[in-house]
Amino acid sequence: MAQKEKKNDKQFVYGFHAVEALLKKSPSTVKNLYLLKGRKDKRLSALQHLVDQSLTIEWVARDTLDELVNANHQGVVAVVVASAASAESYDEDYLKSHLPKLVEEGIAPFLLVLDGITDPHNLGACLRSAEAAGVQFVIVPKDNSAPLNSVVSKVACGAAEVIPLIRVTNLARTLQWLAQEGVWILGAAGEAEQHHFQADLKGPLAIVMGSEGKGLRRLTREHCDGLIRIPMEGTVSSLNVSVATGVCLFEALRQRQ
Repeated sequence: MAQKEKKNDKQFVYGFHAVEALLKKSPSTVKNLYLLKGRKDKRLSALQHLVDQSLTIEWVARDTLDELVNANHQGVVAVVVASAASAESYDEDYLKSHLPKLVEEGIAPFLLVLDGITDPHNLGACLRSAEAAGVQFVIVPKDNSAPLNSVVSKVACGAAEVIPLIRVTNLARTLQWLAQEGVWILGAAGEAEQHHFQADLKGPLAIVMGSEGKGLRRLTREHCDGLIRIPMEGTVSSLNVSVATGVCLFEALRQRQ
């Protein structure tokens, strides 16, 4: 199940995009909705139209919202009971039962693998890019990976509630299984000879991104079919992992379209 930041038995989802996705996908999980008193605009009005009549809306001062979440809530905070989490993570069984169905339907699998992304902001940004680029599954290791918390949901702008996040016990073993299923696995590494736009990114594909500081682990690298890099023309030697992820995913999307 999802891991969330909690206060007692409650969890908080905040920001327009995240709350909107929550109300569309899992409205029954929302127990209360706090909105900024005095704010009246089209964006807030559109959000209110998604609210079921049984849901309690409380109009409160900004100080009250600030006490609920110490972050940029945009005047919108949803309260969800922790046992009814909206953004979920799944295990290997979910992946192994759903990926073959894509192939049966004639859909080429498109996956993102994140090898040790521990910053929730980076995980959220990667999920947002992945969902926008049409990725069907995001795979992370159970250990040494950021929790699926309210920071991730806010940065992901609704993607965390939509795209399946698969947490696997053994990432190398999962990559081996993907290869057996016909998925081509490409890892991003600065020393790779091939640019990302020189690679064939069509067909069944998994793009693997390494951790913020150390990049791909040895075992992960060994299970890649090839390596790609983003060409750098300036003096900066590397990109933030979430930026690099977006660059690679959208080149793949361009080719796949």
